[in-house]
Amino acid sequence: MQTNSTEKIVKTFQASIFIGLEIGYSQKPIEENAVIESLSELQKKISEQKNIFLSAAVSKVLIVLNDQKEPHLKIDFLNYPKFPLEENVIKHEVVKIAKHLMQEFEQNRVLVVTTDETIMLEFSDDIDPRINKNELI
Repeated sequence: MQTNSTEKIVKTFQASIFIGLEIGYSQKPIEENAVIESLSELQKKISEQKNIFLSAAVSKVLIVLNDQKEPHLKIDFLNYPKFPLEENVIKHEVVKIAKHLMQEFEQNRVLVVTTDETIMLEFSDDIDPRINKNELI
């Protein structure tokens, strides 16, 4: 067993994508593994083409707003010390991944939450009908 470890410290920066697991507002499910496989293919392409390695942790979460209770995936990216990156590089690549997943899985809206800001990507102002907009006023 090895007893001498080394430390490598980098500046903390995180980015998370929140993507729904229903096609549009249809309540038709999207397979979690389909999103994960697409993410994996995007990671491979980015690492091969740009020599950028984006490690991700994927968690299933439930977004709740009024009567909308929609399963989502939260995809967390971090500045992994083995392959450190500048914040702007991580943010740029994560937003590109979010846009790709959004289109591929027919999402009207996705969020990218970073250490310093929240970015909402959307195709239209449409709102899930399960959300009573009158309650939001």
